[in-house]
Amino acid sequence: MISANDNPRAVVLLSGGLDSSTVLGLAVRAGYQPTALSFRYGQRHTVELERAAQVAAHFGAAHRVVDINIGSFGGSALTDESRDVPLDATPDGVIPPTYVPGRNTVFIAVGLSLAEAIDAGSLHLGITAVDYSGYPDCRPDYLAAYQTLADLATVAGREGRGARLVAPLLEMSKADIVRTALEVGLPVELTWSCYSGGSEPCGLCDSCRIRDEALLEAGHPELMTQCGRERLGA
Repeated sequence: MISANDNPRAVVLLSGGLDSSTVLGLAVRAGYQPTALSFRYGQRHTVELERAAQVAAHFGAAHRVVDINIGSFGGSALTDESRDVPLDATPDGVIPPTYVPGRNTVFIAVGLSLAEAIDAGSLHLGITAVDYSGYPDCRPDYLAAYQTLADLATVAGREGRGARLVAPLLEMSKADIVRTALEVGLPVELTWSCYSGGSEPCGLCDSCRIRDEALLEAGHPELMTQCGRERLGA
């Protein structure tokens, strides 16, 4: 099933959340030899990095963590502890305060650097344009423009062998992502999507709400947060 330049080496951006972990499972199933890449970027908790390591180990993937503290700039409730993570659903059409300025742009750039360094033919991303929180860097036009930049920005790209940006979840609903995660053998309970730190997901932030609703729609209420089960009557 290898398609990106017929090169089995791949880099997968892995946050430890449901989406990126599903993408890692898909890459493994497709026959890629993935290196999972995570970031310590100044996020308010590192539970997701612990989960990323567990997910990478589950799929037998190499795992690298890069420190790049864009969180020190502020501007997001995910990096600035003086700002509260909102616990009410964000209205449609509103960019939530959990948006981290330029995060995907920075992460993809670093991923492309690693891909060229290890001669990987593809860079796999967990972005989705359907059930997402309105972030501008999770949209098809953004991905297409970044591919054009990637082809111009590296020696490999100029020579026609640059990494392809692969976003298999881009047009999937969150419920379909849940179903795909289970199909590729991802232990969904290992993943962490909550914006808040703690021993258990809060069940109230946008990410938890979207995840719980998808789990219910996909027929897996047992994987929902307790708060989500109470809120949705599951």
